[in-house]
Amino acid sequence: MYNFHVGQKVVCINDTFKHVSIDQGIRKGKIYTIRWVGPYKHYIDGEFIGVKLAEIHRGPDDGPEGYGADDMPYRATRFRPLLKDRLSALKNLLAPTPKGERPSLPEAPEEPRRKTPVRKKETV
Repeated sequence: MYNFHVGQKVVCINDTFKHVSIDQGIRKGKIYTIRWVGPYKHYIDGEFIGVKLAEIHRGPDDGPEGYGADDMPYRATRFRPLLKDRLSALKNLLAPTPKGERPSLPEAPEEPRRKTPVRKKETV
């Protein structure tokens, strides 16, 4: 998980919402500024770390599919920090971290989705 802070520039990486037909205002690839970050508890979505964006004020969520929340935050997992210097982000992977913590960048997937076929040995 990223360590977000107020005033930080972030990029949207996921703008799809399942089972929601109302436009939620964020666009994949667009840059936003965080104006609030913190834990949020929702009676349907559960608990999550949320972010509110300076460019978007969602207002009351009282539409036909609304949940009654006022200016509900987006899940922080829908965003990643804007990287000005990509080389320093890679150097961050090599930096030592305190025991038990992970680097701030996500890890690669454990296995590919499709496995490579194994070639059988031929006997001559």
